[in-house]
Amino acid sequence: MAQAAQNPVVQQKVIIPNKYGEKLVGILHETGSLEIVILCHGAQCTKASFRNIVVCMVNLAVSLRNEGISAFRFDFSGNGESEGSSQSSSFWKEVDDLHAVIQHFSGANRVISAILGHSRGGCVVLLYASKYQDIHTVVNVSGRYDLQRGIEERLGKDFMQRIKEDGFIDVKNKTGGVDYRVTEESLLERFSTNMHDACLQIDKECRVLTVHGSADEINPVQDALEFAKIIPNHKLHIIEGADHGYTAYQAELVSVVLNFIKAALQQDKGATS
Repeated sequence: MAQAAQNPVVQQKVIIPNKYGEKLVGILHETGSLEIVILCHGAQCTKASFRNIVVCMVNLAVSLRNEGISAFRFDFSGNGESEGSSQSSSFWKEVDDLHAVIQHFSGANRVISAILGHSRGGCVVLLYASKYQDIHTVVNVSGRYDLQRGIEERLGKDFMQRIKEDGFIDVKNKTGGVDYRVTEESLLERFSTNMHDACLQIDKECRVLTVHGSADEINPVQDALEFAKIIPNHKLHIIEGADHGYTAYQAELVSVVLNFIKAALQQDKGATS
């Protein structure tokens, strides 16, 4: 992004322990602002990349910093530089990771002005908002509504039989290497996580923005419409033509997210003045 190139970003590595004793590694884009936005990556991704392409998390963090808003992007346990096993990761464990990060910055007298998640991270920030009432602005970018859908396409029709026999399924990439391992425990946890029921628990005072691409090839745009039906204080923005990674639509994604977060910040400041 041209603006980011003109204003070099000051970055600081921060290590935060989660409740399981694992070290979570993140990058703080510091502006000195009281407010800070927490950014959560998706599955098989990291704080720096989406499928080996440096896009969403970095661009959003840099753009927030250019607006004078500090941002923190981190690796969930078992991903990137953070400790832990990816096999033991679950939606609710990642909620615990996010809670540890929020507690860390709240303990440093920072105000968590928003939490944002992409794809699986979008599910995590919504689940967090359903469990805790301490964050009032949530951004769900391309999160999945029905967590049971799409499993057969990834694992094959006989996936339940194979995973019960072997205890796991290795998902391979085009070159035959193992992309990631799905265990029976993680699969059952996914099946038991109900996004519909969770979203009904989100406080009506919590502002939620859902952004989704109309050409999303991983999580269909219909998922965004389902979130819009049940989350009480919800705004929906569909980016026409955008795929799951917003490959050619980074500028529009950043613009929509920034406008929402800045408007929420103004509302919060107006309420306390």
